[in-house]
Formats: sequence, structure tokens, C-alpha cells
Amino acid sequence: MTSRPARVLGLMSGTSADGIDAALLELPGWPALGAGGAAAWRGWPPLTGPVPRGRVLAHTFTPYPAELRAAVLRAARNEGTPAELTQLHWALGEALAQAAAPLAPDADLIASHGQTVQHHPRPDPARGWARPATLQLGEAAVIAARTGRPVVADFRPADLAAGGVGAPLVPLADWALFAQSGVCRALHNLGGISNLTYLPGVDPAGVLAFDTGPANCLLDEVAGRAGLTHDEGGALARAGAVHGPTLAAWLAHPELNMPPPKATGREVWTLARLPQPADLSLPDLAATATAFTARTVAQAYRRWVLPRGLDEVVALGGGARNPVLMAALRAELPVPLRTAAELGWTEHGFTDASREAAAFAFLGYARAQGWPGTLPHTTGAAHAVAAGKWIPASPTGASP
Repeated sequence: MTSRPARVLGLMSGTSADGIDAALLELPGWPALGAGGAAAWRGWPPLTGPVPRGRVLAHTFTPYPAELRAAVLRAARNEGTPAELTQLHWALGEALAQAAAPLAPDADLIASHGQTVQHHPRPDPARGWARPATLQLGEAAVIAARTGRPVVADFRPADLAAGGVGAPLVPLADWALFAQSGVCRALHNLGGISNLTYLPGVDPAGVLAFDTGPANCLLDEVAGRAGLTHDEGGALARAGAVHGPTLAAWLAHPELNMPPPKATGREVWTLARLPQPADLSLPDLAATATAFTARTVAQAYRRWVLPRGLDEVVALGGGARNPVLMAALRAELPVPLRTAAELGWTEHGFTDASREAAAFAFLGYARAQGWPGTLPHTTGAAHAVAAGKWIPASPTGASP
């Protein structure tokens, strides 16, 4: 065991399915990796001092090749054969290993979220969902074999098995790294799906987290119809106008009225399942989807967060780089909308792009310590679980 602080490499590919973020997280002040300790929350080191309680030493983004991204999106649409799904699982393992390779020599451990292709948080007989289930692809054994590092992967199933909805999983890491005494803060991830972590000071019992609906997934679909991967800078939405009747119809979706804990995904939020006029232009559809994301985010805060007290919202994820979406959110939210740069977190390597991969790095660290990897009240689980499966280092991988 080295004398330096623990270093964990987190790998994350979200519902946007655009590629892999890799973040090398160092944890000065935290117990040595594998030191163990009490599993109960009261046994955690006290959360004191300034935030963030860690630093991202390096961050990389590896885009998916077009063919691989197309295969991921086919799987998310419930298309393809078992053979194709099997091939995709191993191809994603290789892609994750390649994304990890530049930073793996400096890591003690790798934590891989994998690529979600299906997430069924609750039974839905109309859609053939007889039970809660989830599927993340990207074979962890391949990552361990190629990098020579132990890997923690497959974080969500344990929470579902304990009765939770399996998402969001990052609240424990958000609390450990960013909770601040005397500050009621929400970290809001604008990935493919929109989700928040509410941190009312440093008490973990007060943490609230849930998916609010879509963020970029509908915008990416609209951009795809224009031959683009995403709406760069919000240019498509800026050129259009919000279509009021379509916005109103989308806002009536029953999923939006469900109280937390709740999780959702592309299985629900796809243009094919939402009403829209056939002659609606792509710019108008993009403007409507942008307004819909902003409105649903603001409604979620007004219903379930503001009554608890809220000082600020911190925007993270790819949507934080969309100025049109950010302007819409600032117009809708009743509290200030900050960025990681405004709070000085980028000086510690935490950016809108690195935060989620760093969060899974922390969850991998928690698994190595034998600590729970979830806050069960945020997902509805009956009890806290040690999230993630442990894959030992492969002796055939790169030498340490």
C-alpha cells in the first residue's frame, strides 16, 4: 500500500451514449484504500472543511466510434438479437479498457459504471416489464485484463434487488465530496437524463435525489434528425420557437407527477412516445424540447425541494455547456444557477464533464473500504448496499 492518498479511476458513459469520461480521483484526507472501517453512516469520517473533499488529477473523454454508438442506441431501443447484445457487451468492455489505458497506471482501482441500455425501475406490464430490472454493458473482466487493475462495476443491480429504483446512484459521492455545513445546495446533472442531488448541509439523512425527466436525450434525437449528434451550443433551438400545444401535452406526462424516489430513462423519454405535429419544424421541435427540460426541472424543484430550503443549484453534465438550455433554466428556477467554475471547483479538477465519472470513482473507493455505496432513502431501497461487483486485477494486464 502506498503512502500517497488513494487514487481511483472512474469510467462513465451516460444516457447520451456519446462516449466515455475517465476521471482519476485522488482522496487526500480519506482512509487508505482497503483500510475498511465501520459500515454504518456514523462510522464515516466526519465531513469537515472546504469542498470539494478530493481532487480530479486528470480527465479524458473518448468519443464512441459512430458504429459503436449506433449499436448502443439500437440496444436502448430494444432492437437487436441476443448475439448482437453479447458482442456489444464485450466491444464496450474493450472501449472502456482503451479509455482507461492512459490513466490506469496511476490508479489503484478502476470503477466502471458501464453503458446503460435498459433501465426498468418498476414493473410496467403494458411494456412487458414484469419486475424491476436494469442492464449496463461493458464487460469488467476485459477492463481488468487489459489494465492490470482491479475493477468495481455493475453498481445498479444491488440497489434494485434491495427494493430501490437503482438511480440516481451518485448522491452518496455527492454528499461525501460536496456537502457543506450551512449550505443547502443541489447538484443538477444535465446528461441524457436530468437528475438532482439535494444536499442540506452535511447530514446524510436529509439528502434527496431523483430523476426529473429528460435533459439532452430529446435534444439529441432532434439533432439526429438533422444529421447531428447533438444541438451544439443550442443553435438549433435558438433558431426555433416553442410550440405551446406540444409543450403542454408533454407536461401532462404522468411520469412527471410521480414523487421521489424515482428514476427514468430513454425507455420513457423518446420522441416516438411523445405527441407532436408531423409538420413541426426541427428548430421548433428543438426549442420545445429545450423549454420542456427547463420547465420540468423547475417544477421538480418547486414541488419537492424548495419546501426543504434551497440556496443554489449547480449545473453539471453536457447540458451545462448549452447556453440556450442554461438561459431557459435561469429563467425558470427561483434560486441562482451556478457552475462548477463559479464555485472554484474546477481548480480541483471537478468540471461539468468530470463530476459523474469522479462520483463513480468514489463509489468504487467505498466498495473497496467495505462501506455501503448508496443512501437507501434516496432510491427507496430497504437498506444500504455495498454497490458494485469486484473483479480482481488480471496478471496479464499492464504492469503496475
